[in-house]
Amino acid sequence: MPQKDALIKQYIDEEMGTSRKGRIKIIKLVQKKHPNIGSSRIRRVYELSGLALSKKLRRRIKDNPANPIEIPLIRNEEWAIDFMSDALADGRKIRTLNAVDHFNRQCLGIKVGFNMPARLVIVVLEQFIDMHGKPKRIRTDNGPEFRSKLFQKWLAKQEITWSRIQKGKPQQNAIIERFNKTYREDILDANIFKSIAHADEITRTWVNDYNNLRPHQSLNYKTPTSYAA
Repeated sequence: MPQKDALIKQYIDEEMGTSRKGRIKIIKLVQKKHPNIGSSRIRRVYELSGLALSKKLRRRIKDNPANPIEIPLIRNEEWAIDFMSDALADGRKIRTLNAVDHFNRQCLGIKVGFNMPARLVIVVLEQFIDMHGKPKRIRTDNGPEFRSKLFQKWLAKQEITWSRIQKGKPQQNAIIERFNKTYREDILDANIFKSIAHADEITRTWVNDYNNLRPHQSLNYKTPTSYAA
C-alpha cells in the first residue's frame, strides 16, 4: 500500500474497531472526523486492505424446473388437482380436493372433508380413476401432501408422472386455478354450509351443471361433456 494511504488506513482501522463494518458505513465514520478526505480515497484504501464484506450469494433453487401448461388433444393425458379451504357455519375448517382434466376442462370430482392427508388424497384419486380412467400425468403444486413419500410411491406404482409446477409460479396451474375461482364464487362464497354432507350435496349439483350445462369460452362455448363427445 502506498505511503500516502497509510494515514487513511489508520483512520479506517480506528473506526473499524473490533467488528467488521461495511464500506459505506466506514466512509461516513471517517469523513465525520476528517471531512477533507474524499470518499473515493477512503473506498480505495478500504478495498485494498481486504476489508470489504463478502456478498451473500443467493442460493439457487435446485430442482425447480419450469413446467408450462400444454393443452392435450385427448382426455386423461394430464389432470390437475388442487386444494381449497373454507369453513362450516359453526366455524370448523373444511378443505376440498378438486380435480380437472386439462383436455376438456371437465371437473372429475370434488372431495369435501375436514382433513386431506396424502392417504386420503390417494383414496379419492383412485375413486376418480375408477370413474374416468387413469391419467398419464397429474399436475400439482409443491404442497406437502403431494411431496410425501406415500403419494410419490403411489404415483410410481400407478405409473403416473408427477407434473409438478415451478415453485412460486401458480400460473403454471392456470386451468385449475381458474376453475377454483369459479367454484369459490359460485359455491364457497355463495353458501353457508351446515355440515360436510350439506357442502357435498351442493357441490355435486354444481359439478353436474358445470360439466353438462355450462358452456365454456375456452371450449368454443361447448360444455366439457359435449366437447369430449
